Amino acid sequence: MAIIHKATLTPKKPDLISAWLDSQSWAGQGSTDVLGTYRFDDPAGEVGVEVFLLRHAGQLLHLPLTYRGAPLPDHGDHLVGTLEHSVLGTRWVYDGSADEVALTCFRQALEGEQEQAELEVWDEGRVVEHRPQQVLIFRETGGESEGSGAAGEEQVLLTRVLGEEPEGTWRLLARYGDQQWVVAALA
Repeated sequence: MAIIHKATLTPKKPDLISAWLDSQSWAGQGSTDVLGTYRFDDPAGEVGVEVFLLRHAGQLLHLPLTYRGAPLPDHGDHLVGTLEHSVLGTRWVYDGSADEVALTCFRQALEGEQEQAELEVWDEGRVVEHRPQQVLIFRETGGESEGSGAAGEEQVLLTRVLGEEPEGTWRLLARYGDQQWVVAALA
């Protein structure tokens, strides 16, 4: 279960994301509209893994983020920023494409060993809501790709700009409304 606390975040996630995206050459500059999100559970229960589907500067983007209770050593270049969380305190937010916890979650999902997290909303130590999924994740075979390594050695390829479709032995698709996109592949 992904636990979502009823909390105040400063700054708000869309504001933090928009400022960071404006500084990324692949994202362009402009307004940001969050379409939906999905989450994975960190097997160790320490790191939050949330993935955003969003429109930014006229592009549809796929942005995995990780939330940590302390800075991640040697990952300063991948720091999106910090949030003050009224329940959990300071959270360091990282680009999940460079965070091994997020990459492990994607690998396990691609290998059929992990599903997206169910969402529970907590308030004052108890569950107050089971939130429905905005984005549904599923995997499909992508056929054999040239140069595939042995099991466990294949590389996780993440899509940044939706519509670009990496090839691989397995592909992870995200469905939002009546649209779907390839968001990751195992190659």
